[in-house]
Amino acid sequence: MPDPIPPVVDADTLARLQADREVVLADVRWSLDGSEGEATYLAGHLPGAVFVDLATILSGPGAPTDGRHPLPDAARFAAGLGGLGIGEDVTVVAYDQSGGASAGRLVWLLRVLGQPAALLDGGLRAWRGPLEPGAARRLPVTRQVVPWPAARFADADEVARLARDPAAVVVDARAAARYRGEVEPIDPRAGHVPGAVNVPVDDNLAADGRLHDEDALLARWQPTGVFAADEVVAYCGSGVNAALDLLVLEHLGRPGMLYVGSWSGWSADPDRPAATGTEPG
Repeated sequence: MPDPIPPVVDADTLARLQADREVVLADVRWSLDGSEGEATYLAGHLPGAVFVDLATILSGPGAPTDGRHPLPDAARFAAGLGGLGIGEDVTVVAYDQSGGASAGRLVWLLRVLGQPAALLDGGLRAWRGPLEPGAARRLPVTRQVVPWPAARFADADEVARLARDPAAVVVDARAAARYRGEVEPIDPRAGHVPGAVNVPVDDNLAADGRLHDEDALLARWQPTGVFAADEVVAYCGSGVNAALDLLVLEHLGRPGMLYVGSWSGWSADPDRPAATGTEPG
């Protein structure tokens, strides 16, 4: 296994990594409205980057209460990445059209398995070189099936418990209007998990899509209590965007858990309560 790397790297660090080891670039562009994905990848991507599909490789089937993007089982994940030529013996640097709201899912999943992986800070916009059209091909490999580490994931019951625990912090990574329950464009009900605090993923990013500097990130996260908490879990709409919050927390020295079902799974269960407004509730 290659040496570990930070959860976020800039373009200069990527170039140094490529000179030192085998790096696989992963394009994980995706958007809720379908405007980003394989079609935009084929139109132009970082040279040599393979397309990792969020729906078929980074998600699996499940019940409505499992959310819109359930966790793929370990065999599905290994087969999907192996088919793209991404073995466990390479370093992965992933990007999307912005600052990592979709690519963060791949990076976080690889990191919890112990594989060196990082976001390209700023995503596609940070790339200074030419783009390559068409599909990049790598020889398929057989990737070892590694079980997901249970300690890095929380289910709805655990989230409910942690949200009531003063020594824990549950983070809602969605936009503020969705957290407050003012709008809900896709999930069954509006609102948030009672007790959750709101740190929208976009608040981690500057206007150019890069992460804010560490001082600014600390100022944003410090009031939430995550650095003093015994346990931290993050969720979003479907367990995708929240991975970026978790990578930022790891960057700041505070790893956390992911609630994969997230609000889509929670709100699909009529027995789960919902809070609205600006306060955790």
